[in-house]
Amino acid sequence: MMLLGLMLLLGKASNPAFAYDDKAIVYGEVAGHIGTTEEAAWLTDAIMYAGALYGVDPLLLAAVMEAESGFSAGTYSGAGAYGYMQLMPDTASGIGVDRYNPLENILGGAAYLRQQMEHFAGDGEYGMTEAIAAYNAGSGAVERYGGVPPYSETVNYVAKIADIYEKLLQETAF
Repeated sequence: MMLLGLMLLLGKASNPAFAYDDKAIVYGEVAGHIGTTEEAAWLTDAIMYAGALYGVDPLLLAAVMEAESGFSAGTYSGAGAYGYMQLMPDTASGIGVDRYNPLENILGGAAYLRQQMEHFAGDGEYGMTEAIAAYNAGSGAVERYGGVPPYSETVNYVAKIADIYEKLLQETAF
């Protein structure tokens, strides 16, 4: 199933022995969606910075951003999430970022994803999948269901992240 693939890919990508031009891969993905613009270059730099600051693979951050907003700063969800990383008001407030500020939105999303990764790290090989599910549905829902909640939105979200991330990782092959 896709969840197992996500877990294996994330474990593989976290290996520091991997050497690839992640900035070029991130830029290619961003530019493929919004064009080769100054915004694409800025977004790439912001993703790289947030990834380094919070210890999150920039390819994963790009996958989450693509799934959340399609790399669009002004995206609103019906649930009230906003921006590149689709931060909810309480999430942004809890992290201490202004979700309407593009850089803070990206940094807040990276910080929140890192929190979820740390929270579920003790859950063995499925911890990363649970962290991705928690980014979408909240950690409480993941805990209540003992894994990815059976919400179609969350199940589809985890699969979408896995698909995007796998595609980005394929570009790391020499």
